[in-house]
Amino acid sequence: MCLGIPGRITEIWDDRGTRMALVDFGGVIRSVCLAYLPDATVGQYTIIHAGFALTRVDEDAARQTLAMFRELGLLDAELGAPEAEVGR
Repeated sequence: MCLGIPGRITEIWDDRGTRMALVDFGGVIRSVCLAYLPDATVGQYTIIHAGFALTRVDEDAARQTLAMFRELGLLDAELGAPEAEVGR
């Protein structure tokens, strides 16, 4: 299953002309591309799908969705265990 998962942007950098970010999915950190959200900022929540930030969401909606995904066992299935972190 491929879900769009909400996460919080914790860091932004430029990688050869492409804006990239570290995104926290409730304890799991992944590197994602910000090409579709060029004006995204640290602290914002966004929906990530296939490694790309697609749209912004408010914090409450993001937290509720993460909690529901975790309850249903979907978060671990999509992201792996919390200790599996991917940085830059």
